[in-house]
Amino acid sequence: MSSPPATLAALATAPTAGAVGILRLSGPAALEVGRTLAPGVPASPTPRHAYLASFVEASGAVLDEGLFLFFRAPHSFTGEDVVELQAHGSPRLLRMLLARALEHPAVRPAGPGEFTRRAFLNGRLDLTRAEAVADLVAADSEAAVRAAAAGLSGALSARVRALEEPLRSLHADLEGVLNFPEEAEGADEGAGARVSELRAAAEALLAEVGRGRLVRRGARVALYGPVNAGKSTLFNRLVGEERALVDEEPGTTRDVLEARVEWEGLGIALLDTAGLREAPGRVEALGIARTREVLATVDLAVLVLPPESSEEEARRWLGAAGATAVLRVAGKCDVRVGREAVDDASLSRREWGGLSVSGLTGEGVEGLRSTLLSRLWGGGAPSAVALVSERHADALRRTAEALSRAEAASRFSTLEVLSGEVGLALESLGEVSGTSASEALLDAIFQRFCIGK
Repeated sequence: MSSPPATLAALATAPTAGAVGILRLSGPAALEVGRTLAPGVPASPTPRHAYLASFVEASGAVLDEGLFLFFRAPHSFTGEDVVELQAHGSPRLLRMLLARALEHPAVRPAGPGEFTRRAFLNGRLDLTRAEAVADLVAADSEAAVRAAAAGLSGALSARVRALEEPLRSLHADLEGVLNFPEEAEGADEGAGARVSELRAAAEALLAEVGRGRLVRRGARVALYGPVNAGKSTLFNRLVGEERALVDEEPGTTRDVLEARVEWEGLGIALLDTAGLREAPGRVEALGIARTREVLATVDLAVLVLPPESSEEEARRWLGAAGATAVLRVAGKCDVRVGREAVDDASLSRREWGGLSVSGLTGEGVEGLRSTLLSRLWGGGAPSAVALVSERHADALRRTAEALSRAEAASRFSTLEVLSGEVGLALESLGEVSGTSASEALLDAIFQRFCIGK
Protein backbone atom coordinates (compact mmCIF):
# COMPACT_ATOMS: atom_id res chain seq x y z
CA MET A 1 0.00 0.00 0.00
CA SER A 2 1.50 3.32 -1.05
CA SER A 3 2.04 6.04 1.52
CA PRO A 4 -0.06 9.20 1.33
CA PRO A 5 1.42 12.10 -0.62
CA ALA A 6 3.41 14.66 1.30
CA THR A 7 1.64 17.81 2.41
CA LEU A 8 3.00 20.82 0.57
CA ALA A 9 3.73 24.18 2.18
CA ALA A 10 4.74 27.44 0.52
CA LEU A 11 4.16 31.17 0.59
CA ALA A 12 1.57 32.04 -2.04
CA THR A 13 2.46 35.75 -2.07
CA ALA A 14 5.65 37.53 -3.06
CA PRO A 15 8.38 37.70 -0.36
CA THR A 16 8.10 41.46 -0.02
CA ALA A 17 6.35 43.67 2.50
CA GLY A 18 2.65 44.15 1.78
CA ALA A 19 -0.79 44.39 3.30
CA VAL A 20 -1.45 40.63 3.21
CA GLY A 21 0.74 37.53 3.01
CA ILE A 22 -0.57 34.00 2.45
CA LEU A 23 0.81 30.66 3.63
CA ARG A 24 -0.70 27.76 1.66
CA LEU A 25 -0.84 24.10 2.75
CA SER A 26 -2.13 21.24 0.58
CA GLY A 27 -2.33 17.56 1.39
CA PRO A 28 -3.58 15.07 3.98
CA ALA A 29 -1.99 16.87 6.94
CA ALA A 30 -2.99 20.39 5.87
CA LEU A 31 -5.70 20.83 8.52
CA GLU A 32 -3.61 19.32 11.33
CA VAL A 33 -0.63 21.54 10.53
CA GLY A 34 -2.80 24.61 10.01
CA ARG A 35 -4.33 24.15 13.47
CA THR A 36 -0.91 23.94 15.12
CA LEU A 37 -0.34 27.46 13.79
CA ALA A 38 -3.90 28.59 14.60
CA PRO A 39 -5.00 26.44 17.59
CA GLY A 40 -8.13 28.49 18.18
CA VAL A 41 -9.74 27.15 15.00
CA PRO A 42 -12.33 24.35 15.56
CA ALA A 43 -11.14 20.77 15.06
CA SER A 44 -13.72 20.36 12.27
CA PRO A 45 -13.88 23.80 10.67
CA THR A 46 -16.61 24.67 8.20
CA PRO A 47 -15.14 24.48 4.69
CA ARG A 48 -14.83 27.78 2.84
CA HIS A 49 -15.52 29.74 6.02
CA ALA A 50 -13.10 32.49 7.05
CA TYR A 51 -12.12 32.23 10.74
CA LEU A 52 -10.47 35.14 12.53
CA ALA A 53 -7.55 33.41 14.25
CA SER A 54 -4.39 34.07 16.21
CA PHE A 55 -1.23 32.60 14.66
CA VAL A 56 1.20 31.36 17.30
CA GLU A 57 4.75 30.08 17.59
CA ALA A 58 5.74 26.82 19.31
CA SER A 59 5.70 28.41 22.78
CA GLY A 60 2.13 29.57 22.27
CA ALA A 61 3.09 33.23 21.97
CA VAL A 62 0.89 35.07 19.50
CA LEU A 63 2.72 36.26 16.37
CA ASP A 64 -0.16 37.73 14.41
CA GLU A 65 -3.90 37.74 13.89
CA GLY A 66 -5.43 36.95 10.52
CA LEU A 67 -7.78 34.71 8.57
CA PHE A 68 -7.85 30.89 8.47
CA LEU A 69 -9.57 29.19 5.52
CA PHE A 70 -10.11 25.47 5.01
CA PHE A 71 -11.03 23.80 1.70
CA ARG A 72 -12.00 20.12 2.01
CA ALA A 73 -10.96 17.64 -0.71
CA PRO A 74 -11.94 17.28 -3.48
CA HIS A 75 -13.52 20.75 -3.53
CA SER A 76 -10.30 22.75 -3.62
CA PHE A 77 -7.90 24.05 -6.23
CA THR A 78 -5.56 21.06 -5.87
CA GLY A 79 -8.28 18.49 -5.20
CA GLU A 80 -6.72 17.86 -1.75
CA ASP A 81 -7.39 19.33 1.69
CA VAL A 82 -6.10 22.90 1.52
CA VAL A 83 -5.52 25.45 4.28
CA GLU A 84 -4.62 29.10 3.72
CA LEU A 85 -3.41 31.39 6.48
CA GLN A 86 -3.83 35.05 5.53
CA ALA A 87 -1.51 37.06 7.75
CA HIS A 88 -0.09 40.56 7.59
CA GLY A 89 2.46 40.82 4.81
CA SER A 90 5.67 40.85 6.83
CA PRO A 91 8.27 38.72 5.01
CA ARG A 92 9.94 37.79 8.31
CA LEU A 93 6.64 36.81 9.93
CA LEU A 94 5.67 34.65 6.96
CA ARG A 95 9.03 32.88 6.95
CA MET A 96 8.56 32.11 10.66
CA LEU A 97 5.11 30.61 10.00
CA LEU A 98 6.44 28.59 7.05
CA ALA A 99 9.39 27.30 9.08
CA ARG A 100 7.06 26.11 11.82
CA ALA A 101 4.81 24.32 9.29
CA LEU A 102 7.85 22.56 7.82
CA GLU A 103 8.76 21.15 11.24
CA HIS A 104 5.90 18.66 10.85
CA PRO A 105 7.24 15.34 9.47
CA ALA A 106 4.44 15.06 6.87
CA VAL A 107 5.19 18.48 5.35
CA ARG A 108 7.75 19.47 2.74
CA PRO A 109 8.36 22.68 0.76
CA ALA A 110 6.42 22.95 -2.49
CA GLY A 111 8.40 23.14 -5.69
CA PRO A 112 7.66 25.52 -8.60
CA GLY A 113 4.08 25.04 -9.77
CA GLU A 114 3.54 22.01 -7.54
CA PHE A 115 0.11 23.08 -6.29
CA THR A 116 -1.08 23.46 -9.90
CA ARG A 117 0.59 20.17 -10.82
CA ARG A 118 -1.43 18.41 -8.14
CA ALA A 119 -4.56 20.07 -9.47
CA PHE A 120 -3.72 18.55 -12.88
CA LEU A 121 -2.86 15.11 -11.47
CA ASN A 122 -6.07 15.07 -9.41
CA GLY A 123 -8.20 15.91 -12.45
CA ARG A 124 -9.11 19.44 -11.36
CA LEU A 125 -7.51 20.98 -14.46
CA ASP A 126 -6.38 19.65 -17.80
CA LEU A 127 -2.90 20.61 -18.97
CA THR A 128 -3.95 23.58 -21.13
CA ARG A 129 -5.84 25.15 -18.22
CA ALA A 130 -2.94 24.44 -15.85
CA GLU A 131 -0.54 26.22 -18.20
CA ALA A 132 -2.96 29.15 -18.43
CA VAL A 133 -2.38 29.71 -14.69
CA ALA A 134 1.31 30.46 -15.37
CA ASP A 135 0.36 32.57 -18.39
CA LEU A 136 -1.97 34.66 -16.25
CA VAL A 137 0.70 35.21 -13.60
CA ALA A 138 3.23 36.25 -16.27
CA ALA A 139 0.81 38.38 -18.34
CA ASP A 140 2.08 41.94 -18.84
CA SER A 141 -0.49 43.30 -21.28
CA GLU A 142 -4.27 43.46 -21.42
CA ALA A 143 -4.33 41.04 -24.35
CA ALA A 144 -2.18 38.54 -22.45
CA VAL A 145 -4.44 38.78 -19.38
CA ARG A 146 -7.59 38.24 -21.43
CA ALA A 147 -6.11 35.38 -23.44
CA ALA A 148 -4.79 33.63 -20.31
CA ALA A 149 -8.16 34.09 -18.60
CA ALA A 150 -9.85 32.53 -21.63
CA GLY A 151 -7.40 29.61 -21.42
CA LEU A 152 -8.06 29.21 -17.70
CA SER A 153 -11.80 29.07 -18.34
CA GLY A 154 -11.24 26.27 -20.85
CA ALA A 155 -11.40 28.01 -24.25
CA LEU A 156 -8.34 26.24 -25.64
CA SER A 157 -9.05 22.97 -23.88
CA ALA A 158 -12.54 22.88 -25.43
CA ARG A 159 -11.06 23.25 -28.91
CA VAL A 160 -8.45 20.57 -28.24
CA ARG A 161 -11.11 18.24 -26.82
CA ALA A 162 -13.29 18.83 -29.91
CA LEU A 163 -10.37 17.50 -31.95
CA GLU A 164 -9.16 14.79 -29.57
CA GLU A 165 -12.47 13.02 -28.96
CA PRO A 166 -13.34 12.29 -32.62
CA LEU A 167 -9.70 11.39 -33.24
CA ARG A 168 -9.80 8.85 -30.41
CA SER A 169 -13.10 7.49 -31.74
CA LEU A 170 -11.61 7.10 -35.22
CA HIS A 171 -8.55 5.33 -33.84
CA ALA A 172 -10.77 2.94 -31.84
CA ASP A 173 -12.81 2.13 -34.98
CA LEU A 174 -9.68 1.43 -37.04
CA GLU A 175 -8.12 -0.74 -34.32
CA GLY A 176 -11.43 -2.57 -33.95
CA VAL A 177 -11.50 -3.46 -37.64
CA LEU A 178 -7.86 -4.61 -37.49
CA ASN A 179 -8.24 -6.73 -34.35
CA PHE A 180 -11.87 -7.87 -34.59
CA PRO A 181 -12.72 -7.73 -38.32
CA GLU A 182 -15.99 -9.63 -38.05
CA GLU A 183 -17.43 -7.75 -35.06
CA ALA A 184 -16.27 -4.30 -36.29
CA GLU A 185 -16.94 -4.77 -39.98
CA GLY A 186 -17.61 -1.44 -41.72
CA ALA A 187 -16.38 0.73 -38.82
CA ASP A 188 -13.61 2.09 -41.07
CA GLU A 189 -16.07 3.30 -43.70
CA GLY A 190 -15.54 6.96 -44.51
CA ALA A 191 -12.22 7.02 -42.62
CA GLY A 192 -10.57 9.15 -45.31
CA ALA A 193 -13.17 11.89 -45.00
CA ARG A 194 -12.97 11.80 -41.21
CA VAL A 195 -9.19 12.14 -41.34
CA SER A 196 -9.42 15.08 -43.77
CA GLU A 197 -11.82 16.92 -41.47
CA LEU A 198 -9.59 16.35 -38.45
CA ARG A 199 -6.48 17.47 -40.33
CA ALA A 200 -8.20 20.73 -41.30
CA ALA A 201 -9.21 21.33 -37.66
CA ALA A 202 -5.63 20.72 -36.45
CA GLU A 203 -4.23 23.10 -39.06
CA ALA A 204 -6.77 25.78 -38.13
CA LEU A 205 -5.67 25.62 -34.50
CA LEU A 206 -2.03 25.63 -35.53
CA ALA A 207 -2.62 28.79 -37.59
CA GLU A 208 -3.20 30.73 -34.36
CA VAL A 209 0.36 30.12 -33.15
CA GLY A 210 1.57 33.48 -34.49
CA ARG A 211 -1.09 35.34 -32.56
CA GLY A 212 -0.36 33.38 -29.41
CA ARG A 213 3.33 34.28 -29.72
CA LEU A 214 2.52 37.98 -30.08
CA VAL A 215 0.26 37.93 -27.04
CA ARG A 216 2.74 36.04 -24.87
CA ARG A 217 5.87 38.08 -25.55
CA GLY A 218 4.48 41.18 -27.25
CA ALA A 219 5.38 42.42 -30.73
CA ARG A 220 8.72 43.99 -31.67
CA VAL A 221 8.65 46.89 -34.11
CA ALA A 222 11.76 48.77 -35.30
CA LEU A 223 11.93 52.18 -36.97
CA TYR A 224 14.75 52.33 -39.50
CA GLY A 225 15.89 54.20 -42.57
CA PRO A 226 18.41 56.84 -43.70
CA VAL A 227 19.82 59.43 -41.31
CA ASN A 228 17.80 62.55 -40.60
CA ALA A 229 14.51 61.04 -41.77
CA GLY A 230 12.68 61.92 -38.54
CA LYS A 231 12.79 58.46 -36.96
CA SER A 232 13.66 59.60 -33.45
CA THR A 233 11.04 62.37 -33.44
CA LEU A 234 8.45 59.85 -34.62
CA PHE A 235 9.65 57.35 -31.98
CA ASN A 236 9.15 59.95 -29.24
CA ARG A 237 5.68 60.75 -30.56
CA LEU A 238 4.65 57.06 -30.64
CA VAL A 239 6.04 56.43 -27.16
CA GLY A 240 4.48 59.60 -25.74
CA GLU A 241 7.63 60.98 -24.12
CA GLU A 242 11.09 62.29 -25.02
CA ARG A 243 13.10 59.08 -25.02
CA ALA A 244 15.34 59.65 -28.04
CA LEU A 245 17.77 62.55 -28.48
CA VAL A 246 16.73 64.67 -31.47
CA ASP A 247 19.04 67.07 -33.34
CA GLU A 248 19.42 68.47 -36.85
CA GLU A 249 22.86 66.88 -37.13
CA PRO A 250 22.60 63.57 -39.01
CA GLY A 251 23.51 60.40 -37.12
CA THR A 252 22.31 61.49 -33.66
CA THR A 253 21.06 58.00 -32.77
CA ARG A 254 24.07 55.70 -32.36
CA ASP A 255 22.51 52.83 -30.46
CA VAL A 256 19.18 51.02 -30.37
CA LEU A 257 16.63 52.62 -28.03
CA GLU A 258 13.71 50.53 -26.80
CA ALA A 259 10.43 51.52 -25.18
CA ARG A 260 7.35 49.47 -24.38
CA VAL A 261 3.85 50.65 -25.26
CA GLU A 262 0.45 48.98 -25.16
CA TRP A 263 -1.96 49.66 -28.02
CA GLU A 264 -5.48 48.23 -27.89
CA GLY A 265 -4.30 45.69 -25.32
CA LEU A 266 -1.31 44.40 -27.31
CA GLY A 267 2.13 44.91 -25.78
CA ILE A 268 4.62 46.32 -28.27
CA ALA A 269 8.37 46.96 -27.92
CA LEU A 270 9.24 49.93 -30.13
CA LEU A 271 12.87 50.25 -31.21
CA ASP A 272 14.56 53.38 -32.58
CA THR A 273 17.63 52.39 -34.58
CA ALA A 274 20.66 54.24 -35.88
CA GLY A 275 20.19 55.81 -39.30
CA LEU A 276 21.83 54.11 -42.26
CA ARG A 277 24.23 55.97 -44.58
CA GLU A 278 27.15 55.24 -46.85
CA ALA A 279 30.14 56.63 -44.91
CA PRO A 280 29.45 56.87 -41.17
CA GLY A 281 31.99 57.52 -38.43
CA ARG A 282 33.43 54.60 -36.45
CA VAL A 283 31.05 54.83 -33.46
CA GLU A 284 28.06 55.45 -35.70
CA ALA A 285 29.07 52.44 -37.79
CA LEU A 286 28.72 50.25 -34.71
CA GLY A 287 25.17 51.56 -34.26
CA ILE A 288 24.38 50.82 -37.90
CA ALA A 289 25.70 47.26 -37.51
CA ARG A 290 23.41 46.83 -34.52
CA THR A 291 20.51 48.20 -36.56
CA ARG A 292 20.99 45.45 -39.13
CA GLU A 293 21.07 42.84 -36.35
CA VAL A 294 17.85 44.20 -34.83
CA LEU A 295 16.01 44.19 -38.14
CA ALA A 296 16.49 40.43 -38.34
CA THR A 297 14.74 39.90 -34.98
CA VAL A 298 11.63 42.11 -35.15
CA ASP A 299 8.09 41.24 -36.22
CA LEU A 300 7.76 44.37 -38.35
CA ALA A 301 10.16 47.05 -39.58
CA VAL A 302 8.94 50.59 -40.31
CA LEU A 303 11.00 52.22 -43.05
CA VAL A 304 10.91 55.99 -42.47
CA LEU A 305 12.02 58.00 -45.52
CA PRO A 306 12.37 61.78 -45.88
CA PRO A 307 9.98 63.49 -48.33
CA GLU A 308 12.61 63.94 -51.03
CA SER A 309 13.45 60.21 -51.27
CA SER A 310 13.25 58.65 -54.70
CA GLU A 311 11.74 55.25 -55.45
CA GLU A 312 15.24 53.92 -56.19
CA GLU A 313 16.40 54.97 -52.72
CA ALA A 314 13.31 53.39 -51.17
CA ARG A 315 14.06 50.07 -52.85
CA ARG A 316 17.64 50.19 -51.54
CA TRP A 317 16.49 50.75 -47.96
CA LEU A 318 13.87 47.99 -48.31
CA GLY A 319 16.66 45.54 -49.08
CA ALA A 320 18.38 46.38 -45.79
CA ALA A 321 15.57 44.68 -43.84
CA GLY A 322 16.26 41.28 -45.38
CA ALA A 323 13.33 38.89 -44.91
CA THR A 324 11.58 41.01 -42.25
CA ALA A 325 8.17 42.45 -43.20
CA VAL A 326 8.42 46.19 -43.89
CA LEU A 327 5.91 49.03 -43.67
CA ARG A 328 7.00 52.10 -45.68
CA VAL A 329 6.10 55.59 -44.53
CA ALA A 330 7.03 59.09 -45.69
CA GLY A 331 8.40 60.97 -42.70
CA LYS A 332 8.62 64.70 -41.98
CA CYS A 333 5.43 65.44 -43.89
CA ASP A 334 5.42 68.88 -42.21
CA VAL A 335 8.58 69.86 -44.17
CA ARG A 336 8.12 71.69 -47.46
CA VAL A 337 11.19 71.46 -49.67
CA GLY A 338 9.84 72.88 -52.90
CA ARG A 339 6.85 72.21 -55.13
CA GLU A 340 8.53 69.47 -57.14
CA ALA A 341 9.68 67.56 -54.04
CA VAL A 342 6.24 67.86 -52.48
CA ASP A 343 4.62 66.49 -55.62
CA ASP A 344 7.07 63.59 -55.65
CA ALA A 345 6.36 62.89 -51.99
CA SER A 346 2.63 63.00 -52.60
CA LEU A 347 3.03 60.50 -55.42
CA SER A 348 5.06 58.23 -53.17
CA ARG A 349 2.49 58.52 -50.41
CA ARG A 350 -0.25 57.47 -52.81
CA GLU A 351 1.84 54.47 -53.84
CA TRP A 352 2.43 53.54 -50.20
CA GLY A 353 -1.23 53.71 -49.25
CA GLY A 354 -1.19 57.35 -48.11
CA LEU A 355 1.07 56.76 -45.11
CA SER A 356 2.80 60.05 -44.39
CA VAL A 357 3.63 61.15 -40.88
CA SER A 358 5.16 63.94 -38.86
CA GLY A 359 6.59 63.10 -35.49
CA LEU A 360 6.89 66.84 -34.85
CA THR A 361 3.23 67.77 -35.35
CA GLY A 362 1.61 64.34 -34.90
CA GLU A 363 0.07 64.39 -38.37
CA GLY A 364 -0.68 60.86 -39.60
CA VAL A 365 0.54 59.21 -36.39
CA GLU A 366 -2.84 57.72 -35.45
CA GLY A 367 -3.17 56.32 -38.96
CA LEU A 368 0.29 54.79 -38.64
CA ARG A 369 -0.62 53.28 -35.28
CA SER A 370 -3.77 51.68 -36.75
CA THR A 371 -1.85 50.36 -39.75
CA LEU A 372 0.85 48.89 -37.51
CA LEU A 373 -1.75 47.02 -35.46
CA SER A 374 -3.46 45.78 -38.61
CA ARG A 375 -0.18 44.52 -40.08
CA LEU A 376 0.82 42.84 -36.83
CA TRP A 377 -2.52 41.40 -35.91
CA GLY A 378 -4.68 41.14 -39.00
CA GLY A 379 -8.42 41.08 -38.27
CA GLY A 380 -10.07 40.74 -34.90
CA ALA A 381 -9.03 41.85 -31.46
CA PRO A 382 -5.97 40.61 -29.51
CA SER A 383 -8.18 39.72 -26.53
CA ALA A 384 -9.99 37.07 -28.61
CA VAL A 385 -6.95 34.89 -29.28
CA ALA A 386 -6.62 31.30 -28.13
CA LEU A 387 -3.26 31.41 -26.40
CA VAL A 388 -1.35 28.73 -28.30
CA SER A 389 2.19 28.38 -26.95
CA GLU A 390 5.34 27.21 -28.74
CA ARG A 391 4.98 23.85 -26.99
CA HIS A 392 1.41 23.56 -28.20
CA ALA A 393 2.55 24.59 -31.67
CA ASP A 394 5.11 21.79 -31.87
CA ALA A 395 2.58 19.19 -30.73
CA LEU A 396 -0.11 20.51 -33.09
CA ARG A 397 2.36 20.56 -35.98
CA ARG A 398 3.18 16.88 -35.38
CA THR A 399 -0.54 16.12 -35.08
CA ALA A 400 -1.29 17.82 -38.40
CA GLU A 401 1.64 16.10 -40.12
CA ALA A 402 0.54 12.66 -38.89
CA LEU A 403 -3.01 13.34 -40.06
CA SER A 404 -1.69 14.47 -43.44
CA ARG A 405 0.16 11.17 -43.77
CA ALA A 406 -2.97 9.35 -42.58
CA GLU A 407 -4.97 11.12 -45.29
CA ALA A 408 -2.55 9.83 -47.91
CA ALA A 409 -2.61 6.35 -46.36
CA SER A 410 -6.41 6.26 -46.58
CA ARG A 411 -6.05 6.43 -50.39
CA PHE A 412 -2.83 4.61 -51.15
CA SER A 413 -1.81 2.38 -48.23
CA THR A 414 -3.01 -0.28 -45.81
CA LEU A 415 -5.37 0.02 -42.87
CA GLU A 416 -2.46 -0.74 -40.52
CA VAL A 417 -0.52 2.30 -41.76
CA LEU A 418 -3.63 4.50 -41.54
CA SER A 419 -4.33 3.42 -37.96
CA GLY A 420 -0.69 3.87 -37.00
CA GLU A 421 -0.61 7.47 -38.25
CA VAL A 422 -3.90 8.27 -36.51
CA GLY A 423 -2.41 6.83 -33.30
CA LEU A 424 0.66 9.09 -33.67
CA ALA A 425 -1.60 12.10 -34.18
CA LEU A 426 -3.57 11.17 -31.05
CA GLU A 427 -0.38 10.80 -29.02
CA SER A 428 0.93 14.21 -30.16
CA LEU A 429 -2.38 15.90 -29.41
CA GLY A 430 -2.39 14.27 -25.97
CA GLU A 431 0.75 16.26 -25.16
CA VAL A 432 -1.41 19.40 -25.39
CA SER A 433 -4.34 18.13 -23.30
CA GLY A 434 -2.13 16.11 -20.95
CA THR A 435 -3.62 12.70 -21.71
CA SER A 436 -0.25 11.44 -22.99
CA ALA A 437 2.16 13.82 -21.23
CA SER A 438 5.33 12.22 -19.85
CA GLU A 439 6.80 12.98 -16.45
CA ALA A 440 9.70 14.75 -18.15
CA LEU A 441 7.27 16.97 -20.07
CA LEU A 442 5.32 17.78 -16.90
CA ASP A 443 8.58 18.64 -15.13
CA ALA A 444 9.53 21.05 -17.93
CA ILE A 445 6.09 22.70 -17.94
CA PHE A 446 5.71 23.24 -14.21
CA GLN A 447 9.30 24.40 -13.67
CA ARG A 448 8.33 27.74 -15.25
CA PHE A 449 5.72 28.34 -12.53
CA CYS A 450 6.51 30.33 -9.41
CA ILE A 451 6.73 28.58 -6.02
CA GLY A 452 3.44 28.78 -4.20
CA LYS A 453 1.29 28.45 -7.34
